[in-house]
Amino acid sequence: MSNTQNLFNKVWDLHAVKTLESGQDQLLIGLHLIHEVTSPQAFEMLRDRGLKVLFPERTIATVDHIVPTQNQARPFEDNLAEQMMSAIEKNCAEFGVTLLDVSDDRQGIVHVVGPEQGLTQPGMTIVCGDSHTSTHGAFGSIALGIGTSQVAHVLATQTMALGRPKVRQVKVNGELGPGVTAKDVTLYIIRKLGVQGGVGYAYEYAGDVFDRMTMEERMTVCNMSIEGGARCGYINPDQTTVDYLRGRPHAPQGEAFEKAAEWWLSLASGPDAEFDDVVEFDAADIEPTVTWGITPAQSVGVSESLPAVSSYPADEQTLIKEAYRYMELEENQPIKGQKIDVAFIGSCTNSRISDLREAAKVVEGRHVAEHVKALVVPGSQLVRKQAIEEGLDKIFIEAGFEWREAGCSMCLAMNPDKLVGNQLCASSSNRNFKGRQGSPTGRTLLMSPTMVAAAAVSGCVTDVRELSGAATA
Repeated sequence: MSNTQNLFNKVWDLHAVKTLESGQDQLLIGLHLIHEVTSPQAFEMLRDRGLKVLFPERTIATVDHIVPTQNQARPFEDNLAEQMMSAIEKNCAEFGVTLLDVSDDRQGIVHVVGPEQGLTQPGMTIVCGDSHTSTHGAFGSIALGIGTSQVAHVLATQTMALGRPKVRQVKVNGELGPGVTAKDVTLYIIRKLGVQGGVGYAYEYAGDVFDRMTMEERMTVCNMSIEGGARCGYINPDQTTVDYLRGRPHAPQGEAFEKAAEWWLSLASGPDAEFDDVVEFDAADIEPTVTWGITPAQSVGVSESLPAVSSYPADEQTLIKEAYRYMELEENQPIKGQKIDVAFIGSCTNSRISDLREAAKVVEGRHVAEHVKALVVPGSQLVRKQAIEEGLDKIFIEAGFEWREAGCSMCLAMNPDKLVGNQLCASSSNRNFKGRQGSPTGRTLLMSPTMVAAAAVSGCVTDVRELSGAATA
């Protein structure tokens, strides 16, 4: 491997089987994660052609999108959800694929489960029929969301055809201020580069801000890469990565782990690595961030007012006006003080134990505003168990939150957790598209878990830094 190669190109070349006539590369896929929504049709494609899953040991299934987070008794009340659950149970049994279902204490959101089980490792190629597969890039892997037909292709061949994207290094250096989290960093990057800014690129996140982040914070950043248009995002493996993976169920053990760790670290982009583009940001410019519109790029710092329509290029102003109409907001109004109806802490972006710990610090000794419905949904059964062991469930319940079972929940409209009418939700999830949270007129404000917690107890968008004892670094 050349000293001028960045990690992305190193890993790509290591997995390239051959270059196809189309100009695409056929890549070997190291890990295939599947779930109940995008896999049923893929398995049917295999049956129709008389094919088997080529490497079932490289395929892991879990259930998350349609799983109820309150009543999980079978059959599920939602008939379609029950059909999807039955289908993945049947398919995994028939094709020899390991399934982490609701009766398995390893079950949870696919992008939470992979890392916590040690399935996600540096230098891998990872795919899943889900947009936010980029989460796994936090470990220094190439992690890509794919479509249903591609899911079938990977099941059958353990490869897929891909065009190599360019690589952009996104550097953030300096010190983050109090109350500024990984979620704020990624929302800021998307705001600055736009939802189309990453099209045709993989993002390498670099700089001392990412170097100092925990693995769970890095996962939050990489998770949102797709929202900025990037094909994927990654962070170079370092000692933080190694320490996180040590001892996890599917990570190498003993001497094999030490050898693996040495190789993982060798994959990192070196000082002479070349990139197709480099952008730099100053950490001091980032504050707690809130989206106000219908794309993740439409955001402001919590101390800012909403932008004037005239501040946008002429060809973007129609979308901005549409966003203001849909969100029932007005240009130049402050986002701080905006009344909310629902507060949601969860999703593959922000439902890990560190997210719950920080949110609990904000709500402890406080209570959810009378008019607000607030819920906390752990990202996996293991996260939920750990939170209970630490007493976090009691803190949330005493504060007036609903404490739920693991699942995707209110991030998307595929389970019973949905907005009603034009409710406005402070959400720690990743998408604020029209209707995303279950109501065609429901409205979403994306923010960090601590900002959601602050909004829940205040009843409106609040600067978490102003709540006594709630500011976090």
